[in-house]
Amino acid sequence: GDLGPFNPGLPVEVPVWLAINLKQRQKCRLIPPEWMDVEKLEEIRDQERKEDTFTQMPSPYYMELTKLLLNYAADNIPKADEIRTLVKDTWDTRIAKLRLSADSFVRQQEVHAKLDNLTLMEINTTGTFLTQALDHMYKLRTNLQPGESAHSQDF
Repeated sequence: GDLGPFNPGLPVEVPVWLAINLKQRQKCRLIPPEWMDVEKLEEIRDQERKEDTFTQMPSPYYMELTKLLLNYAADNIPKADEIRTLVKDTWDTRIAKLRLSADSFVRQQEVHAKLDNLTLMEINTTGTFLTQALDHMYKLRTNLQPGESAHSQDF
């Protein structure tokens, strides 16, 4: 697409792919998003640990953005190592919460779940497990239906 012209020294918003490409060619300096700050990430992590439900994240792509920016532009991000640790701690807390929720979901034989404030990456980490668990639960329920004859299960 058409991008530019760019004026030297003036910040401009561009797609992440372009920013990383320009950074790799040493044509720009990346400015991290507002939320990629140690104090803000500490608040997010602490809030996530305190709440039983999932809290809203600053970006639906917080994990992906953090990984990309820290891999390609860590020199432009103040306290990059602390940010990496805080995002990882938040991720670990959320995944542990998700696993507990999934375990509870399966044990209570629920038929639907509400996934508020989860990101797509978080959902994808347990998606396979949940779909397989639901499939097995469905098979068990259909085989245990009262009043069915043995002939209905033969193919």
